[in-house]
Amino acid sequence: MQRNKELLAITHLSQLLDLLTVIGGFVTPLIIWILKKDEVEGMDEHGKSILNFRISMFIYALLCVPLILFFGLGILGLIFLGIIYFIFPIINAIKATNGEAPNYPLSIRFLE
Repeated sequence: MQRNKELLAITHLSQLLDLLTVIGGFVTPLIIWILKKDEVEGMDEHGKSILNFRISMFIYALLCVPLILFFGLGILGLIFLGIIYFIFPIINAIKATNGEAPNYPLSIRFLE
């Protein structure tokens, strides 16, 4: 098994493709994880963390939509999620290049 810190970082940063495409930020890390989880050391752990984060953020965003009707709380929630959604892939890409384990807040552990 090879150690490829750059690919781990690229996998984290590929989530930001959602800024350019609608679903590329989910599909790209998913494809990289599926293809490289057995070849790259740490890819399985990083890939599962990314997917758990992405699925969790989607669920939280869905929960914010009905809250928009209640005093705009959903809008504040979506802004908060947007900030987390942008910052933590960058932080975890840096962690990946330093050989550290990923840490995404508010992630529900769907994949173990």
